[in-house]
Amino acid sequence: MKRYIADALLLAVTFVWGATFILVQDAISVIPVFPFLAIRFGLAGLLMLAVSFMHPAWRRAVVSLRLWLSGLALGVWLFAGYAFQTLGLLYTSAAQAGFITGLSVVLVPLFAIVLLRQKPGRSTWFGVAIATVGLFLLSYHKSTGINRGDALVFLCAVSFALQIVLVGRYAPKFSALPLASVQILTVGVLSAAIAVVHPAPWRQAAQTLMTPVVFNALWICILFATVIAYFAQTAFQKFTTPTRTALIFAMEPVFAALTAYLWAGQSLSLSAVYGCTLILLGMLVAEIKGPKRVVPDAIAVNALSENNHDV
Repeated sequence: MKRYIADALLLAVTFVWGATFILVQDAISVIPVFPFLAIRFGLAGLLMLAVSFMHPAWRRAVVSLRLWLSGLALGVWLFAGYAFQTLGLLYTSAAQAGFITGLSVVLVPLFAIVLLRQKPGRSTWFGVAIATVGLFLLSYHKSTGINRGDALVFLCAVSFALQIVLVGRYAPKFSALPLASVQILTVGVLSAAIAVVHPAPWRQAAQTLMTPVVFNALWICILFATVIAYFAQTAFQKFTTPTRTALIFAMEPVFAALTAYLWAGQSLSLSAVYGCTLILLGMLVAEIKGPKRVVPDAIAVNALSENNHDV
C-alpha cells in the first residue's frame, strides 16, 4: 500500500512540474535562464534549510557532513540536467530535446542495475518500452537529424537518470527535508556561478524580476514546483523503485501538453494524443503487472556504503 501511495504522490509532483512548464517557458522568454534558476533554486534551498534548522531532529541532520556530500552529489546531477538541456536547446528543437530528455526512462533501470543492484521485472521493461514509444510520438515533429544539441540533451538525460537513481540510494538514509534542501541549494549556487560569468543577464534579470510573468512564475515554482515537489520526491521515492519513478516522471510532458492545450489553447496533434496514451499505458503496465517490490532501502544499504537526493 505504501508503494501505491508513494507512486500517487510522485504522480502529483509530476503534474505540478508539467503544469508549471508553460509558466517557466513564458518567464524565460523575458528573464535569462540561469538567473531564473539561481533565484528559483537559491531561495527555495534557503527556505528549506531554514525550516530544517527549526526542527530539532532535522537540525542535527543538517550538520552531518555525509548528508551534505550526498545532497551535493544530487544537486550536481540535477544542475547538470538543467544546464545540458539549456545548452542543447540552442542547437536542437524543443520537440527533439523533449524526446531525448525522456530517454532517462530507459537509462534509469540500466543505472539501477549497476549502482543499486536492482533488476527490473519483465513487465517493468515492457512498460518502459511502451512509454519510450509514447515519448517519441509526443515529441516527434519531422526531425532534422542528430546534431550536437542532441548530444548535449542526451547528457541531460543521463544526468536526470543518475539523479533519480541516487535518490533511491540516499533517500532511505537521511531525513527528507535536509537532504532536499542541500540538493536544491546546490542547484541554486551552481546556476548563480554560471550566470555571474556574464553580468548582462543579471542586469536583464533585475529589470524584469517584478514583471507579472516572471514574478508569478518564480513564486509558484519556488513554493510548489521546488520546495514541495522536491521534498515529496525525496520523502516518498524510497517507498518505490527508481525505474517506476522514471516511468511516473515520463508523464511530465503529457501534463505539460495537456496544460498547454487547456490553458493556452495550443493545438495537440493526433500523434501527440497517441503518445500521451502510450506513456500512461506504459506507467500502468509497470504498476499493475509489476512484481512485488524488493525493498530498495535494504538493497541500497547493502550494495553501497554511502548516502542520497532528488527538474
